Amino acid sequence: MAHTDDEEALLRSVALQNARSIQQARQRMEDELVRAKHALEVRSVGHAHSLAMLRATLEATSDGIMVADSERRVTGYNRQYIEMWRLPAGLLDDPGHRHPGEICTRQLKYPQGYLAKLDEIYLSAPPESFDVLEMADGRFFERLSRVQFVDGQIVGRVWSYRDVTERNRADEAQVLLAAIVDSSEDAIVSKSLEGIIRSWNAGAERLFGYTRDEAVGQSITLIIPPDLIEEERQILAQLRRGERIEHFETVRVSKTGRRLDISLSISPIRDRDGRIVGVSKVARDITESKRAQQALLEADRRKDEFLALLAHELRNPMAPLRNGLQVMRLAAGDVQAVAQARAMMDRQLGHLVRLVDDLLDVARIGQNKIELRRARISLTEVIENAVEIARPVIEAGGHELTVSLPNHAVFLDADLTRLVQVLSNLLTNSAKYTEHGGRIEVTAAQRDDAAVISVRDTGIGIPPEELSTVFGMFSQVDRSIERTTGGLGIGLALVKGLVEMHGGSVIAESAGQGMGSTFTVRLPIAGAEGLVQPVTRIDHERPIAAASRRILVADDNQDAARSMARLLTLQGNDVRTAHDGIEAVSIANAFRPQVVLMDVDMPRMNGYEAVRRIREQAWSNGSVIVAVTGWGQDDDRIQSLVAGCDGHLVKPVDLADLQRLLGKLTDAR
Repeated sequence: MAHTDDEEALLRSVALQNARSIQQARQRMEDELVRAKHALEVRSVGHAHSLAMLRATLEATSDGIMVADSERRVTGYNRQYIEMWRLPAGLLDDPGHRHPGEICTRQLKYPQGYLAKLDEIYLSAPPESFDVLEMADGRFFERLSRVQFVDGQIVGRVWSYRDVTERNRADEAQVLLAAIVDSSEDAIVSKSLEGIIRSWNAGAERLFGYTRDEAVGQSITLIIPPDLIEEERQILAQLRRGERIEHFETVRVSKTGRRLDISLSISPIRDRDGRIVGVSKVARDITESKRAQQALLEADRRKDEFLALLAHELRNPMAPLRNGLQVMRLAAGDVQAVAQARAMMDRQLGHLVRLVDDLLDVARIGQNKIELRRARISLTEVIENAVEIARPVIEAGGHELTVSLPNHAVFLDADLTRLVQVLSNLLTNSAKYTEHGGRIEVTAAQRDDAAVISVRDTGIGIPPEELSTVFGMFSQVDRSIERTTGGLGIGLALVKGLVEMHGGSVIAESAGQGMGSTFTVRLPIAGAEGLVQPVTRIDHERPIAAASRRILVADDNQDAARSMARLLTLQGNDVRTAHDGIEAVSIANAFRPQVVLMDVDMPRMNGYEAVRRIREQAWSNGSVIVAVTGWGQDDDRIQSLVAGCDGHLVKPVDLADLQRLLGKLTDAR
């Protein structure tokens, strides 16, 4: 059907409008695509930027970070994590790897506990977990685990590790240091540069008596004596100037007011910039050690004085001995002069022997080597024998002596010789320390179950400060008097030792210098049962007449051997001499002596071995062998007996003692 022109025009108009609409719609779609593409590109760039920022942040942190999904597969990590766990590069990039705990377990000190902890964290899924791992190489890691959620669903975890090894070590060192400080026996105190106490350990509490609460916050002058405050000011001033304080000894005072000798070490306390901000002090109580040191110095001083006095006392009798020899040589034809010289020499030699005997007795007491020969003895016998021995010294001093004895018999279970030695020493001391014409009183009585003997004199007395030391070795009250009267000052030490060996005691009393002294001895008395006749008094026996014998004298000191041989020959004996052990055995086998006087220390063969060789011979069965030596301890006597000797004499040998011993041994043979 043909269209009119108007219809065609309308159709063309409609078509044109439709085309325009389609074009506009397409344009809009293209514009929207462009905008969408641009927006997508912008978002992609932002996401990449965010990812880059996140990666930079992770790499910049000092913590090791690792991200794992819900299947424990690693989805991310930083370089610090790899370095902390010391993993090979690229190890975690393998998608087949699960949680690195399965890889790193071998580096842990307790691997099984680590895996169990991982399982616990994953199964219980706490939002956050924290613990500390100890590595096999001694490092410590703090581990923090956080859950990742997306739309309320767990999609993985972030694991953060921090190396706290140095911090742990510092904490441990601080705890250890605190424990050491608190448990130290020394006082450890810190203070500010103003002298305010900041810390106070248990050692300071024990030493100074103040508790920590009482001391901290107080001035250090709390423990400094007033006379030493300036010392503290100087110390603080030196520290402020940065000067070093050397170790030194000083005095501090306790809460009770007791002065303490202390050894002090001072160290500065510095801040992080090296500035001195305080002081640390370590104080050690040396009070007792100082006292001990002073006691040693005093003992050493007394020892030196004693040795000087010993040399003096030994020379005193030597001088007249030498003079006597000269007199006997020059006045050989003057019988009276020779007799007087001989008597004087005998007295001086006796004095010399007593000095040595006293020294040996003190040494034996100190070594517990004196053996008491106990018997039932009378107290009266002890006093009478002691007075008899001391009487010459008392009379020489012109002293008046009074003796008061008990009116009934008192018996002791004791060594008569040693108790006589005790009492005669006390009497001799009183005589020496009392001016000419003084009085000495001896009283004896029984009090309860003890015998009490007092020796009182009107002598020089004892200063109060010396009463506690008068029985000590090398102790002497007045050196000038001791030098004029003679003696070593060991008599009272000997008295104390012998009395205590008998289970008794001795005390000294004096009202002071010039007021006299009293020494009181207490001894346990013996029971009444089984009483026997008291031991008779000590009798200074006269020499027993010697029978003529064949005698061998063996001594490497030729003067000693010849002089002893001369004495024995003058008494009618047939004497031979030998000067070493081998010669002694040879002469003995040829001479077959009845008596052998054998020195112990000789060359080539000692005396003990020589005695054993002689005892191997049948002819020696009837012979008496006596060891003659300077060694007189109990062990020495036993050794002589074991070797085959019948007796033991200590040099110098008194001829009367030798005659008595030979008489007894010969009778026994």
